[in-house]
Amino acid sequence: MGALSRNRILTLLAAVLVVAVGIYWFVIRTDSADPHVSVPQLVATIGEGDEAVGVSSGGAVVRWLPLPEERPLPQLSLDEVPKGGRVRGPALEQVQVLAAVPDQLESYVSGSYYGESGVDVELTTGIELRFGDASQAQRKWRAAAAILADPSVTALNYVDLASPARPSYDGEEYELPPPP
Repeated sequence: MGALSRNRILTLLAAVLVVAVGIYWFVIRTDSADPHVSVPQLVATIGEGDEAVGVSSGGAVVRWLPLPEERPLPQLSLDEVPKGGRVRGPALEQVQVLAAVPDQLESYVSGSYYGESGVDVELTTGIELRFGDASQAQRKWRAAAAILADPSVTALNYVDLASPARPSYDGEEYELPPPP
């Protein structure tokens, strides 16, 4: 093979490379990369004090994001942070219910636990909201808000929201939270 043949081969390879880069640059590649940072919405905490960590609305444990100072987040009744960085099972159901809290009621929610009836949310006044499972969480929160806003109801122990179309309530031990 002579020098002339090698030059032709190298020229041909260079031309193929230029065409391949051109095709990639002008046809395959997207116009530009838009940077996007998604900060998780924290809806609950695990632990207390300096050891507390946030939990996102999707159930991920978020150690790197500071907890909000203006309003404490509801606390999950877990003794320790789950391995793997995600809550699962009953704790995930609690997170799903807490993620659906209406803005007007956020400041009244103190914590959540998984009781005999399923997901229970405790208000700062001591009233217990019994959700059952996390299905229809937004609808159940609307039913709870309607009962808490009812002027004929002045004190409660619990509100059972398992059936949001027919919530039930009873008790006179705890006063209702003040209107937002």
